[in-house]
Amino acid sequence: MTTSGSTSGLGVFPPRPNAVKELFGTPKVVIGVVHLPPLPGSPHYEGAPLDEICAFAVEEARAYLEGGCHGLIVENHWDIPFLKPGEHGYETSAAMAVVTDRVRHAVLEGAGGRLGVSVLSNAAECSIASAWSGGGGFVRVNQWANAYVANEGIIEGQSAHASRYRSRIGAGPVKVFADVHVKHGSHAIVADRTLAEQTEDAEFFGADVLIATGSRTGDAASLEEVEGISAHTTLPVVIGSGITAANIGGLLPACDGVIVASSVKDNGRWWGRADRAKVRELTTAAAKAGVVLP
Repeated sequence: MTTSGSTSGLGVFPPRPNAVKELFGTPKVVIGVVHLPPLPGSPHYEGAPLDEICAFAVEEARAYLEGGCHGLIVENHWDIPFLKPGEHGYETSAAMAVVTDRVRHAVLEGAGGRLGVSVLSNAAECSIASAWSGGGGFVRVNQWANAYVANEGIIEGQSAHASRYRSRIGAGPVKVFADVHVKHGSHAIVADRTLAEQTEDAEFFGADVLIATGSRTGDAASLEEVEGISAHTTLPVVIGSGITAANIGGLLPACDGVIVASSVKDNGRWWGRADRAKVRELTTAAAKAGVVLP
């Protein structure tokens, strides 16, 4: 079954190659998130050497990959409360690039196409810099188009500046995974635009993969939301929150992959440690739904 494909004629942008297949070599994927400890410059950072942070990230990455995931996203989730785009210090980009590079060499044999970067909140340029410097293949950007009222305040879409920055530093191969309805935010600013229109906005502004989510970390996207996005884009669609071993079978037929974290942690929370057994339980359920595991 082809899950991504516009039902609205020719779409809103000339067709592009399927970025999921390009990056992962398979049409449906399971991607694990490495939630990093606090990084230098963040409120919770207490001086841990970067080597220690890298070792943590490598161990988490191994748990995901040995559990059957196709790829990884490195994310600075412990840097809460998050800054707005453009406010992040050089230390964040530097640390994320180093961690990305260490993970790439340790668990992916130096090939980083299956490794992504997400710098919160919505720091598209910082993410692109870190991914390109660290050898990653893609970034996740929560607000790529339009504007939202988020925990951090009013956040504007980053596509115009980030696309130009990516071009300026020669990072064209880095793909953008963009949320359509963002987590932890109010959609009131764009409430007069339908889900279909917001989906088309993200594609029109150059995203490579679209993400459907619930309202916050750990909340599942509804099947209606996933199908609504998939029906109005030519791009691959992945689900970015709330995936569990129990619900993955019902959601995978409607999308091109999932991003997982909280449900496969030892305590079921984002700040826990990735549990190989839980990861394997989830990927086994994904395989039963038709996903070809690595």
